This record gives sequence, structure tokens and C-alpha cells, in this order.
Amino acid sequence: MSNNSNKAVPHAKRIANADTDQYYQSEQSLHQHVDHSLAHQEIETPFNFRHCCWFCQEPSQLRLLFPSTKQRLIDCTHQAISVPICGECKSLAKTSQASDIYRCREQIKKALAKRYQKDLAIGKNWTKEELANAGFEGGSFEGFARSGWMMFEIARDRVNFSGWPLWCNGEQIEDTTLGKQFIFDGVAYSDLSQAVDFYVKTFGLHKDFFVECIKIIGVKRFGHAIRFARLYIGYSSKERREILNDLAITEQSH
Repeated sequence: MSNNSNKAVPHAKRIANADTDQYYQSEQSLHQHVDHSLAHQEIETPFNFRHCCWFCQEPSQLRLLFPSTKQRLIDCTHQAISVPICGECKSLAKTSQASDIYRCREQIKKALAKRYQKDLAIGKNWTKEELANAGFEGGSFEGFARSGWMMFEIARDRVNFSGWPLWCNGEQIEDTTLGKQFIFDGVAYSDLSQAVDFYVKTFGLHKDFFVECIKIIGVKRFGHAIRFARLYIGYSSKERREILNDLAITEQSH
């Protein structure tokens, strides 16, 4: 597809059809270089997910063969399996060096969140009602007002989707990432570090300052740390140090 034809496709539609090879990758570029002497066993798929990508729940007609080589199978914690996957997730999986399918999923989730940073940020800067009543009718932002919330919901749901428990040949494949997720404001992040990076980029926070705020205030008050860090964007290093000292004293007195 040419660059001109890409631009002609509405952004929301591109997200909704993220599994299509026509937009993201050609079928040839999505080809997975696999050692076919490996006996990849298909995972058990619940009926209601029979046409879904295990990684993001988008429509799927492709398979990810994991691991792809006998060499990688040496370090893999489970048998060679075949997992349903959409075109976009498969293109992201090509660079994964994960030792198991769950860590591969974690890497894909991070890549999706990074790719759709702007769409996810819509839900942090607006509510559905605010966007609908923003008064953008007839202006250059009318399309954003109409489809912005849907774009956020699609991106959020893809990042949040956790797949279904993996069973193969009657054995369950253990989730090695269980308990690592950090969930805040309705979005699941692979870990706290990813959530920090997301809000640093979304609000233009000073990362070190924000991390120190979290250490002082506590992870359980992550939202408060965001609001506090947003108050001091653009301050000098000396001013930030003084602010952190004052914050630590205040927190200790509570």
C-alpha cells in the first residue's frame, strides 16, 4: 500500500483493523522463519475466542510458532506451541527474544502501548463526556471529538487483554509474568516501570523527579504522585531537590 493510501485510511479504522496485513505488513514480511522439524502443538482455544489473537483479542487468522528454532527451544520453559495471533502482534513478535510465550506477550504489550501512546493518552486528558461536549463541531478537531474516545477504548482493550489460560496436550503452561502487572486508572501495564514511562511521556514529567515522588509517596498513591509531579514541570534541578526534601518531611509527619 502506498503512503498516500495509508493517509487516506481514518486512524480509528486502522486501529480497529490492526490485524490486517494490508496496512501493517505484507504477507511476505510477516513470514516467520521457523524450523519446521519442531513439532509445534496447537494450544487449546475456548470457543468464544476461536477467532481471536491471544495477545490482544483482535481478529486472527495467523499463527505464531513459538519458539521458532531448536536453539531457542533449549532455553524455553515449555514445549513448542502454536498460538493464534493477529498481523500486527506477529510483526511485533518477530523481534522478541523471550524465553517463554508469556514474556513474549509482555514484550508485545509494551510495544503496543508505545505505538498507541497518543490514543491511550486520550483517556488521561479527557473523559468521554468532556470529549463529546468539547464544542469541536464543524472545526478541524471534529473528527477527533467523534472518534477519539473509541480510539482510546480500542487501544486500552487491546493492551488490557490478558488472553486465556494456556493448555497444551492436557498440561497448563505456567504464567511466568503473574503478579508483575501494574494496573492503574483502568489500564494494565506490564510493570510499574512501563506505567512510569507512559505518564512521563504523556504529561512531560521529569522522570527522575517523578520516580522519587513515587518512592516518597508510595506506589499505592500513584495517582497522587502524578498530580504532584505535574505541579513542578519546568523547575530546575535545585528547585526539584528542595521540593522533594519538603515532600519527604511532610510525608514523614503524617
